Formats: sequence, C-alpha cells, structure tokens
Amino acid sequence: MSQRFHIRQSEQGDRRWLLMLIDAMEQVSRPEIRKVPCDKQVLAAVEAQLARPAVAHPCYGSSFSFRN
Repeated sequence: MSQRFHIRQSEQGDRRWLLMLIDAMEQVSRPEIRKVPCDKQVLAAVEAQLARPAVAHPCYGSSFSFRN
C-alpha cells in the first residue's frame, strides 16, 4: 500500500515538473521575451554548467554496480 502511495507521489511530482517546464518554455518563446538580450555572465555560467559531465545526483545515486 505504501509503495503505491510513493509511486503516485512520484508521478504527481513528475507531472508537476513537466507542467512547469512547459509553462517556462511557452513563456520564454514569446517574441517580446526573446527580444531581450541575455546577460553575458549568465550565458557564460550556463555554458560552463553544460560543459560539465553529467552525473547522477547523490540523493539518487547508488554504490551498487553490476561491475562489482
């Protein structure tokens, strides 16, 4: 029973996250927003973040591996 609750909670969180992402994408796609220049420091920070290798968040990671 509690496992079902956790799954439903996770699905709701995923759905909420997806809806927020869609809303943000719709907001920034508006022409009046797209015309505003982006700060060069913000662009540099985003570029640096995207250049880093992707790693799992420590909360979701596990020390288990099939290679062990």
